[in-house]
Amino acid sequence: MGLNVILSLLIICFSVANIDAAGKKNGFVGFTNKLDPKKTFNRSTSSLSNSILRDECNLPGELAEEISRYKPIVEGIINASVNGIFKKRTWRTLARFVDKFGSRIAGSDNLENSIDYMVDLLKKNQLDNVHTEPALVPKWVRGKESCWMVSPRLEKLSILGLGSSIGTPAKGITAHAVVVESFEELTKLGEVVDGKIVVFNEPYISYEKTVKYRGYGAIEAAKLGAVATLIRSVTPFSIDSPHTGWQHYQENVTQIPTAAISIEMAETLQRMYQAGDDILIYLYMEARNLPPVMSRNTIGEITGHQHPEKVVIVSGHLDSWDVGQGAMDDGGGAFISWNALALLKVLGLRPRRTLRSILWTAEEEGLVGAAAYFHDHRNNTAAFDFVMESDEGTFQPLGLSFSGSSEAGCILKEILKLMRPLNATQFASPMDGGPDIEFFTNIGIPGAALLNANERYFWYHHSQGDRMTVEDPTNLDMCTALWAAAAYVVADLSIDMPR
Repeated sequence: MGLNVILSLLIICFSVANIDAAGKKNGFVGFTNKLDPKKTFNRSTSSLSNSILRDECNLPGELAEEISRYKPIVEGIINASVNGIFKKRTWRTLARFVDKFGSRIAGSDNLENSIDYMVDLLKKNQLDNVHTEPALVPKWVRGKESCWMVSPRLEKLSILGLGSSIGTPAKGITAHAVVVESFEELTKLGEVVDGKIVVFNEPYISYEKTVKYRGYGAIEAAKLGAVATLIRSVTPFSIDSPHTGWQHYQENVTQIPTAAISIEMAETLQRMYQAGDDILIYLYMEARNLPPVMSRNTIGEITGHQHPEKVVIVSGHLDSWDVGQGAMDDGGGAFISWNALALLKVLGLRPRRTLRSILWTAEEEGLVGAAAYFHDHRNNTAAFDFVMESDEGTFQPLGLSFSGSSEAGCILKEILKLMRPLNATQFASPMDGGPDIEFFTNIGIPGAALLNANERYFWYHHSQGDRMTVEDPTNLDMCTALWAAAAYVVADLSIDMPR
């Protein structure tokens, strides 16, 4: 064991002893019950709510003091992750995982083999109650695909079929193209679209606003008689690199093949179309949708020492698209989520409530694993105290984004003050980057997502570029530290997070 880890353990032990002593001095019942039971600031008690009404985050003194006493423990966690035995560990374990399995699309043997691997790994790291829970997931297979501009000149187009797309006929589709920038332009073309391939060259505004073209472009084009669609990749940056993603069909609307093309090619085709060129395109896709198959969410825990029935979730999704390695989306989020628990285990830190790491399956196909888990646990939602997810990169951590009650938000803001050694004290609301846990936050369970310097996230998202090269060891160490420290403090507080 390294000197830094020994120092971290000594600091933590000394801190726990001091918190115990402080609790007894102030009439608290030790470290495991630092506040007077009559002063638990939960939803049924007006003290915290009234404080917020008077001053948005003027926490009661006892609660602010309790949180502040975690400072040495948090510093010990950070030191062990950034400088100690856990230094570069998240990066090493993630690199080994993605190099071994590569991409992990839902329904594939590769994903299921990677889940088996993670079960063994969590057990080797001595997490509690390691198991999987089933989820029925879609099985979409890409197959071979190619696309050529045949006229007015010959050029091969880089494409990636969009998830759930059907394939072309066996001999492919050859058709003239029309190019539009919006659904409004498409509608104005009217019957001109019939029998054509529609190319969307929609400008990138933001992922949230622009992704509708990927999701619904095939529907809107098919309504007007189009035979296929090519969608400009939803990304602000490209080096002729298409970005895939899930798309949708609509009942009573003809299903047509649809694929992503690069920014560069979408812009080229639009310039040619506006110049009056007659563009002829050949598209071949073997994509097909097979019957759903069973997959699994992967779970490991640190069992709470006082309220094991209450749970704080930390999570990321283990599946990825079938291109690249899924290192960023969402290998990093999944690996800081289980490494956070492994770090706390090494440091001997067991909070009051149970910490549960969940590695979701089939997020990319529409939050399928999370939906199955939420459905299976729908009668026990009172047990979930707080939920966390990282699914928008693991670049330099800045803090947390949050959804929930103002009371819980104020508590989280106070906890984030402890993250100054990481310079990760920022608080944002509403939560952004935790799609799987929205099942919980939508019914009032407070939750948070990793806030990080992810300006380049959508450069690599759903593309061949999502590989280990994107990940930085120090950033992963810092994300793991923030994840472990924040989750531990929330899980160990003497009060539940208010709803």
